[in-house]
Amino acid sequence: MAMPQNSTGENGFCFTQTLDFSHPSPPPSKASQTFDATSGREPCSTPLSNCMASSGVPSPSDSCAKPLCSTTPGEEETQFNEGIKYVSAEGEELACGWGGFTPGCLQLFNTSKGVLFFLCVASFLQGMTVNGFINTVITSIERRFDLHSYQSGLIASSYDIAACVCLTFVSYFGGNGHKPRWLGWGVLVMGLGSLLFALPHFTTGRYEARSVAEVGICGGNQSLPCSQAASSLSSYRFVFMLGQFLHGMGATPLYTLGVTYLDENVKTNYSPVYIAVFYTAAILGPAAGYLVGGMFLNIYTEIGREIDITPENTLWVGAWWIGFLGAGAASLLISIPILGYPQRLPGSQRYIVMRVSEAHQLKDGSHKKASDPDFGKTVKDLPRSVLLLLKNPTFIFLCLAGATEATLIAGMSTFGPKFLESQFSLSASEAATFFGYLVVPAGGGGTFLGGFLVNKFKLRCSGIIKLCLLCTVSSLLAAFIFFIHCPNMPMAGVTQMYEGSALPGGHLNLTAACNAECGCLQETYNPVCGSDDIMYYSPCHAGCRKVSENLRNGKKVYHECSCIEKTFLPGLGDAEAGKCTSSCAKRPLLLFFMFVVILFTFLSSIPALTATLRCVSDRQRSFALGIQWIVVRTLGGIPGPITFGSMIDKSCLLWQDQCGEQGSCYVYQNSAMSRYTLIAGLVYKVLGTTFFIVACLLYKPPPPDLAPGSSDASENGNSDLQEHKPSLPAEEDI
Repeated sequence: MAMPQNSTGENGFCFTQTLDFSHPSPPPSKASQTFDATSGREPCSTPLSNCMASSGVPSPSDSCAKPLCSTTPGEEETQFNEGIKYVSAEGEELACGWGGFTPGCLQLFNTSKGVLFFLCVASFLQGMTVNGFINTVITSIERRFDLHSYQSGLIASSYDIAACVCLTFVSYFGGNGHKPRWLGWGVLVMGLGSLLFALPHFTTGRYEARSVAEVGICGGNQSLPCSQAASSLSSYRFVFMLGQFLHGMGATPLYTLGVTYLDENVKTNYSPVYIAVFYTAAILGPAAGYLVGGMFLNIYTEIGREIDITPENTLWVGAWWIGFLGAGAASLLISIPILGYPQRLPGSQRYIVMRVSEAHQLKDGSHKKASDPDFGKTVKDLPRSVLLLLKNPTFIFLCLAGATEATLIAGMSTFGPKFLESQFSLSASEAATFFGYLVVPAGGGGTFLGGFLVNKFKLRCSGIIKLCLLCTVSSLLAAFIFFIHCPNMPMAGVTQMYEGSALPGGHLNLTAACNAECGCLQETYNPVCGSDDIMYYSPCHAGCRKVSENLRNGKKVYHECSCIEKTFLPGLGDAEAGKCTSSCAKRPLLLFFMFVVILFTFLSSIPALTATLRCVSDRQRSFALGIQWIVVRTLGGIPGPITFGSMIDKSCLLWQDQCGEQGSCYVYQNSAMSRYTLIAGLVYKVLGTTFFIVACLLYKPPPPDLAPGSSDASENGNSDLQEHKPSLPAEEDI
């Protein structure tokens, strides 16, 4: 039986083997109707014919734009075999543009690579804003608006709360609707959220950092009215939560409909690479957010105003709001081209034909309901669609495994910079930059490498789950590095007594004989590093009476400090503004294994996503991703930052005191912080490993007669069509 061969390269595909179908052929008179599935042309009345001469050289007069033929005149969809569908694109507008405005120059971008570019920009902006800028400026926002860590954790979780509220609606109706329009409006809403997040900077009064020269030294003016220290700025957390809520609403289509839109418009074996590139951009976004946000934090929040403190001072608040203005404007711009894409890209129809189902097989056969072309188009199918997913154990346990990973990712991405800041005695901007250097190669590289490995080894669904299991076990072993920690820098009155003896944990004793006459206030926190390598709460608490400026680095230098003795010479010592530099010998080891944990955690992300797409029916993929994100965010993304924030608060040694009211935390106990991080890491990694094992054991692939051919998919994707092909009687050959 002669079958069509198309040699037109990108816009065609070839059948290298005969395609027979298991049910009887239609009468010959009805077998001559053909249609163009890639261009939406009217049905033709010519029988199937070869588009190539016997020599394999295409004839100039050949018409290779008719790759598919239906067996019934005017029939829009005919299912010949499970996993092979012929769908007409008749009457569908495939041009790129807005309404009737579809200029020819725009059609250059009307390709899978074009839509990948714009979706990558959108995911980059989302990652840079939500997982980069916000996590970078958490410390500054806490300081500027008098927030606790659990309150800032609630701000971070508002993003996931919004996503959970919107996911069912967006993934179900958007999955069967015009995906680019849902995506474009989502990116626009996300941009509005960024602009709203920056609004409190412009609606509050100027940030007044207390002058070191006035209230910082012994004998200086220490009076500080409580009305100045205490404020209602913490109420602005609700504005931040609303901004995050809009971020969550806008990003909901991006990681559900965006993924399935890419998957539908590329070859099956290229899909993991496209999705990996998309998610790599989403990972590089936070890395850029950490780096760029760290640079912005070196600029004083009140731009153009001179201030006598440096970024190393804990009273410093950087320009946290600049990044949100830029990201918001960029999101509004990038939404315009995304809104112009068609519901389906030109030429994508052939990929639907070549796709072979790897969906988990339910014992009662109910999974076949999702193959109905009318399934999922109305609200009445929503309960049935949910039930089908709940009856799929592989899908359920992949969701639970994703939730455990999301808890750690959300918690560490929010408080990772704070962890480094405490362990290595860094400023907020230095810690954010450090964390960015970790996330760029580890997170971005791991995400892309995961998709590459799936494509390289042509892994099927069960093999993909085993790869996820291997990555989770590897990151579990690397997490034991949190057994070690860097010791706290000695701080007089906080970690040790002024005379050098140990101070019981949780007890402060900031007053000593050397500073008893200075009248120091606990509200004035301005740490200095003495020449004896001991930190002091403030120049006043160190007994310093004079101040000058170091011309080399611009830092304040305090002299005649009665609590500091010179190391080699008799007399009073000096102190320099800022924290003492940590000389922790364990820093390289700790950073290396943190890199390994991040690498293997993100290495499993794209394989896990690919396994989710393959273990469900094609028509349920968008909705399945939506349900998965609900589970992941409800059990992971939302409680993650709140849980980590509460644990970090428990490891606090020194709280801000605002006339008797507890503010943000100044100093953390490094050993307790590492211990809590280790416990959380082990618990969630063990749970993730267990869930991947169960998902692998319960996965039931299609039977051999319906599964893909034993040979791996070729570069052209031909073997995706090599399914069960029982021979038909010779007289029924077309």
